[in-house]
Amino acid sequence: MPGAMAEDAARPATLGGLVAHARRALRDAGQPEAALDARLIVEHATGAQRADLLLDADRPVAADVAEAALAMLKRRLAGEPVHRIIGHREFYGLRLVLSPGTLEPRPDTEALVDLALPVARAAADAHGRCRILDLGTGTGAVALALLSAEPRATALAADISADALATAAANADMTGNAARLRTVRSDWYDAVEGRFHIIVSNPPYIASNEIGSLALEVRGHDPLAALDGGADGLDAYRAIAAGAAAHLEADGTVAVEIGIGQEAAVDAIFARHGFRLAREAKDLGGVLRALAFGR
Repeated sequence: MPGAMAEDAARPATLGGLVAHARRALRDAGQPEAALDARLIVEHATGAQRADLLLDADRPVAADVAEAALAMLKRRLAGEPVHRIIGHREFYGLRLVLSPGTLEPRPDTEALVDLALPVARAAADAHGRCRILDLGTGTGAVALALLSAEPRATALAADISADALATAAANADMTGNAARLRTVRSDWYDAVEGRFHIIVSNPPYIASNEIGSLALEVRGHDPLAALDGGADGLDAYRAIAAGAAAHLEADGTVAVEIGIGQEAAVDAIFARHGFRLAREAKDLGGVLRALAFGR
C-alpha cells in the first residue's frame, strides 16, 4: 500500500503537470522536439486541445488517463515516433491515419505536392479533368493532397502492400475523397491500366547498405519496402521511368520525390527513356526534393 501511495503521488494529476513531466523526460533523453512531442502525447491521451493546455493547465486528469499518457511517453522514450504512437499525422492540411505497412508522411514530401499541383490544375483546365496515378501510395498522402486541392481530379492509388491500400482507402474516406480515389494492388505498373495526366511517386530511395545507418525512428518503424531503393537507391526510378510513357497522356507529367544529391542520377534515368526535366521543387529546408519530367 505505501508503494501504491507513492506511485499515486508521483503521477502528474493535472494537464499542465502531465505536459511538464513528459516534456522534461523527453528533454532529458535528448529529444529535440520534446515540447511538441509532449503536447501531442497529452492531447491524444486526454482529448484536450492545445488551448486547454495553455488556458486550463490545472484541469484534473484521471489516474487511468494519466497512466495511458505515461505509457505513450515510455514508448516515445524507447524510440517509437510520436505520430506512430498517436496513430495519425498531419500532411498538407489533412489528418491521415498510419499503419505498419505505410511510410509516415513527412513535411519534405509536401514539396512533391507543390510541384504536381499546378500540373494537375493545368490539366484540369485543358481537359476538364485530371487523372492522377500515385505509385507506392502508402497512406495515400500525395494523391489525397492533390485531390483535396483540385476537385476536378481523380486518382488511382497503387501499392504492393494490401495494408497500405486499406490505409489509403480509409484516409480517402476520412478526408472526403473516397468517391475520387480508387486503389489497386500492383508492383509498380503491373496491374495498372489506362493513361494519366500525372504520375506521382515518393518511392524508396535509400541505398540498401545505408538502411542500417538511418535513425531508429525510421529504420525501426517505417516499412523496409518503403525505404530500400536497392544497391544504389535508384531501382524505383528505373521502374517508374521505364513504364511512364505507356501510362501517360501525350502531354503528361511524371513527378517524383528524390533523396539528397540524387537529382543528376534521376534526371539521367528519365532522359534515357525520352523524358526531360521540366521543373523542380525544394523542401522547407532548401533541399532539392522533387523533380517533374515531361516528354
